[in-house]
Amino acid sequence: MTLIVVKVAYDAEAGVWYVESSDLPGLNVEAATVEQLREQLPLAVADLVEASGEQGDFDISIEIIAHSSARARRRAA
Repeated sequence: MTLIVVKVAYDAEAGVWYVESSDLPGLNVEAATVEQLREQLPLAVADLVEASGEQGDFDISIEIIAHSSARARRRAA
């Protein structure tokens, strides 16, 4: 079995989660939620592997690392 690590990030301006980097070149997926992105990844990975000319069966595990940031502010009285 092959393992592909996919790092996803949130673009607050666009309001989407997207693939920031991955072990699979050319993997570009974006979605409104992390859950939707997670659902789309297996098909996108399979399509890329098939397009690369890979023959036969394959079993690829996808590890998703998601990050986002937030800010907390307090105004002094």
